[in-house]
Amino acid sequence: MAKLLAIDGLNIVRRIYEANPEPDSPEKAETALRFSLSAFHKLHHEHTPSHIVAAFDFGGTTWRHALYDKYREQRAPMPDALRQSLPTLYAELEKFGIKVLCIPEVEADDVIGTVVLRWLAEGRGEAIVVSTDKDLHVLIAHGALIWDHFKNEWHDSAWVQNKFGVPPEQLEQLLALMGDPTDGIPGVTKVGMKTAAKLLQAYGSIDAIMAGAGILKNTVGENLRKDAKILALSRQLVVLKSDVQLGVTWKMLAMPTDGQHERF
Repeated sequence: MAKLLAIDGLNIVRRIYEANPEPDSPEKAETALRFSLSAFHKLHHEHTPSHIVAAFDFGGTTWRHALYDKYREQRAPMPDALRQSLPTLYAELEKFGIKVLCIPEVEADDVIGTVVLRWLAEGRGEAIVVSTDKDLHVLIAHGALIWDHFKNEWHDSAWVQNKFGVPPEQLEQLLALMGDPTDGIPGVTKVGMKTAAKLLQAYGSIDAIMAGAGILKNTVGENLRKDAKILALSRQLVVLKSDVQLGVTWKMLAMPTDGQHERF
């Protein structure tokens, strides 16, 4: 069977860059990209995929900003030196036959979601996502596995259940309830991960939670009622798109075997 490796590119690059305590500079960016290229090299050899894609954020506003203008408002922008050096990394990856996808108005998560869900729906084989992003763990519910490159560990359904208190099938709803300050997703006031997990364990879904919110006389019930519209918005924001126009074919994502690309 074929094997797809979908890499969250900036998840690799930003973590490597930020692990260096030196001030922002072109030299720091150059070092980060050198180590990032080495990480891609290692991932290729560890997982031996038949198909591989590296997704990167395009930058600027996305469809989520159109829904909520405070989306990612508090997130620090990418250092200029790093952003300016990314095209060099893209070129190096393409040279080795790794397709880079960087699409306006959507995030890398949406690109990965679209690629992986289509791959699995067509029964093409195994799908591995390389990321530490909790949002992408919802893909486990559809048959994907997550590989944490930095901890060298697999994340599967049992890992999600142990980490978040809910199975992958409920993770998207948990993220909507608890929100995410890093991305500016509001969630429900004073509902953190443990409370969100308990609600989903008790009711099974957000729809059932909200149907019963009227009889909850505690603070949680009050906040659920008060933040009903915010919760509905948060549910939209956490959803991964699965219909991104990628402009590629499976053949374009296949690792080259014709010798026309440099060996990676």
